[in-house]
Amino acid sequence: MNLGFGEIAIILIVALLIFGPSKLPKLGRAAGETLQEFKKGMRQVMDDDDDKNGKKQVMDDEKSNEKIEG
Repeated sequence: MNLGFGEIAIILIVALLIFGPSKLPKLGRAAGETLQEFKKGMRQVMDDDDDKNGKKQVMDDEKSNEKIEG
């Protein structure tokens, strides 16, 4: 979904007409904060998943070592 300059300009004009000039900065700030929180949450989920996979790998390695030794 590539947006060109014309499409972005139309979207901004429509948003300006609907919300007015005083609300646009507030809406932009809220959208930015929401996106930032979403990215932060996704990073945490990915880090947690990596931690779980790392611990599982260590446990699997220990079990295989026990089988080889025992």
